Amino acid sequence: MALDVFTVVAEPQRRRILEQLRRGQASVGELVDVLDLSQPTVSKHLRILRQAGFVTCRTAAQHRIYSLHRDPFDELEAWLRPYRQQWDRHLDALGHHLDSKENRT
Repeated sequence: MALDVFTVVAEPQRRRILEQLRRGQASVGELVDVLDLSQPTVSKHLRILRQAGFVTCRTAAQHRIYSLHRDPFDELEAWLRPYRQQWDRHLDALGHHLDSKENRT
């Protein structure tokens, strides 16, 4: 079952996990300590993030080390790009308007 990237990132605890992994790879135990969440909660959210492709996992000794995977973030970026471009155009137009108004005085 494919998970919608927006549904995945809509959950606040998963966003906290992603934010922590943005700082660098981490084990489940490290995430539990930093985020002050229970191990089952972190593991549940990591499973969902992994199924959606947001994180990858590798084994180091008896630890599972998680890190971010780029593809779902690219999908989010592609969806957001037109909105960002629209706001950039509006802000540029406002800047030009304010500049022209300042030059008239």
